[in-house]
Amino acid sequence: MVVAKEFKNDTEFKTVDIDKIPSDMMGLDIGQKSIDLFSKKIKESKTIVWTGPVGVFEMENFKKGTYAIAEALATSDAITIIGGGDSASAVEKAGYSDKMTHVSTGGGASLELLEGKILPGIEAISNK
Repeated sequence: MVVAKEFKNDTEFKTVDIDKIPSDMMGLDIGQKSIDLFSKKIKESKTIVWTGPVGVFEMENFKKGTYAIAEALATSDAITIIGGGDSASAVEKAGYSDKMTHVSTGGGASLELLEGKILPGIEAISNK
C-alpha cells in the first residue's frame, strides 16, 4: 500500500504492507505486491467488471496502481467491462479505453444491471 500523511500529490509517501499502515498515514494507492496479485488474477480471468480505481489516479504520485490495473485489463484476453465515471476516466487517462470491451460512466447502474435489477430508464421504455 502506498501511504502518505496528506491528501496531496507533493507530500512524502512510502510503500508498506497493508497491515503496517502507520496510524498517522492514509492509503492512496496499491503497492507493487497488490499490482502483481491483481494482474495475475486478471490474466486468468475470462470476464472482468471494474468499478472504482485502486488509487488516487488524479495525482501523479498515486496513479501507478490504477494505471497498472488498466494496462493488465487492456492486455488480457478477458471481456472487460468498466463501470463508473472515475473508472472510465482512469482508463481514458491511462490510454486504454479503446482496448476495453465496454466502458460506461454508470457504475452503480452497471452493478444493478448485473444484479438483475430493472433500470428505471429501461422500465420507462418498456412501459410505453
